[in-house]
Amino acid sequence: MVPRLLLVLGMLVSSVLLQVDAKIDYGSALTKSLLYFEAQRSGKLPTSQRVTWRGNSASKDGSDADIDLTGGYYDAGDNVKFGFPMAFTVSLLSWSVVEYGGKLSNKSELQNALDAIKWGTDYLINAHPAPNKLYVEVGDGNSDHQCWQRPEDMTTPRNSYEINESKPGSDVAAETAAALAAASLAFAKSDSNYASTLLTHSKQLFDFARNHRGLYQNSVPVAGSFYSSSGDDDEIAWASAWLYTATGDFTYRNFITSGNNGGARSEFSWDDKFVGAQTLISKASSFTNLNQNWTSQAAFNLGQFICNVLQKGYGNTKKSPGGLLWFHSWNNLQYVTSSMLVLSIHADHLAAKGTTLQCPSGNVSSQEIISFVKSQVDYILGKNPKKMSYMVGFRSSYPLQVHHRGASIVSIRKDSSNVTCHGGYDGWFSKNAPNPNVIDGAIVGGPDANDQYSDIRSNYQQAEPATVNTAPFVGVLARFA
Repeated sequence: MVPRLLLVLGMLVSSVLLQVDAKIDYGSALTKSLLYFEAQRSGKLPTSQRVTWRGNSASKDGSDADIDLTGGYYDAGDNVKFGFPMAFTVSLLSWSVVEYGGKLSNKSELQNALDAIKWGTDYLINAHPAPNKLYVEVGDGNSDHQCWQRPEDMTTPRNSYEINESKPGSDVAAETAAALAAASLAFAKSDSNYASTLLTHSKQLFDFARNHRGLYQNSVPVAGSFYSSSGDDDEIAWASAWLYTATGDFTYRNFITSGNNGGARSEFSWDDKFVGAQTLISKASSFTNLNQNWTSQAAFNLGQFICNVLQKGYGNTKKSPGGLLWFHSWNNLQYVTSSMLVLSIHADHLAAKGTTLQCPSGNVSSQEIISFVKSQVDYILGKNPKKMSYMVGFRSSYPLQVHHRGASIVSIRKDSSNVTCHGGYDGWFSKNAPNPNVIDGAIVGGPDANDQYSDIRSNYQQAEPATVNTAPFVGVLARFA
């Protein structure tokens, strides 16, 4: 009897533990997701800074061009400010507030989200000193990657790179226009003057983009090795959609309806924004002045993307054995989180219309879409074969050797000894030990196609976080929190 009783008790305990394990605190994950952006800040940190292991850095950015380019965000685990992914990061943070501002407010995170946006938009405003000029990079990726230094110590060149009328970059100019238009909507209720300033810069940048077409890496070759653009039609559509949403101006409507709608896409990313534009335009069906045929086509193309992600289309997105969507071997989770923001927004749009998504394998309800989104969110947050949260600092098991210079080197507040370019590699990068600083809220590249993850600092394809990974997750988490 005793062994049987112990067996029953053991089963009960296991059941309780499984129930505890099944509960994920989305509110806590949301808080951490916004903390992450404070860890990525460049420039002089504010008194409200909550991530205390960081210090002031890059205080002379822009001095080579006699312009203030301090502030903004380091894009990933390095110390370069790349304008293309930074603008996309701001776009997604702003979209999260536009769609889920009420839910962010309910969790007392709306101001933190606005602060995260403003740290980026203040920089982008400064980087746009004239209608047809935009600074699109500070620092140099090649020299930066030769060193392993925390931002506070870095000795690598901080060159400023611009686009202008003779050196165009319509892709990054339009992306920045989209970011500022989206941000203007995010700030519309709380700071109308700032929202107006953002919109003014957005309109100028859009005009710059449409009047001076050309890929920015042809004008700024140093950016090409890291964030090379495959085209600008998607950014033009994305910016048009945001400006039309923000203004209702027919000028932007005409760019939407006369431009390339992208067709059915296979991803939504810093290099391909068509899905985002299609999502915005499919919601614009309530605007009677918009070309309904174009709107219907945008919704159809978006539907194909979502059906494939849901595994209910003709060209389904690959999934790992454990159920994670699989797009690319390098930093796969950025594509998962951005897709989940789109699915969440469109599902809510369908629910508001009282309709379903028509997929080749049958109609899908908004709740079914949300359930799928939840499965991906839960995987990222620990419900996966490795039982590891791929959000750093969340739950008990998460990546410890994150590929991130600042997090992997002792805080300058604890040890102000200078870390040299190569000394950082010898003393910290190669050290087989957990990072001394936990970069809360960072979402790493994630597991491979077979759900495997190697927690080692040199594994940059899987272990490096980036702002574009976490930015869309803010909105998704706000929806579930």
